[in-house]
Amino acid sequence: MRKDQFILGVIVANRFGVLTRVAGLFARRGYNIDSLNVGETEDPRFSRMTIIVTGDDYIKNQAVKQLAKLQDVKRVELIPEENAVLREMLLIKVKVTRETRRDITEAANIFRAKVIDFSTDAMTIEVTGHSTKLDAFIEFMRNFGIIEMCRAGALAINRGAESL
Repeated sequence: MRKDQFILGVIVANRFGVLTRVAGLFARRGYNIDSLNVGETEDPRFSRMTIIVTGDDYIKNQAVKQLAKLQDVKRVELIPEENAVLREMLLIKVKVTRETRRDITEAANIFRAKVIDFSTDAMTIEVTGHSTKLDAFIEFMRNFGIIEMCRAGALAINRGAESL
């Protein structure tokens, strides 16, 4: 994560329109969302959002205050990077030949990635980890030819017994 980014953990009501209202809040204020991940929690009435935003301390404080005002937001918290378990996921499809198959598989093993699909001319690999790990894997795979890729927004959770 860059120095000017911060992580927000947000618990919201699990119903339609909430994501639109949260994203709209950021859009109206001109704050850039770098990563957004939303999923149901252990309680199906609620969803958890992990939002990574670029901004200074003013934007950080305003984002927390404005989110807390939204009716469907039940809790919002800044998650310090040094106290977070932070992971992203990448699915990447690369060109493969008989000559390159072994090198690509070996690289996947080194990066602790998983080959989840392959054919005679393509291989799809799943990589999870910190964004820097995913960036490095993408750069390495450029040598083989990236056909397609999709990257999920980051997930973050506090270390230890503390919870949002």
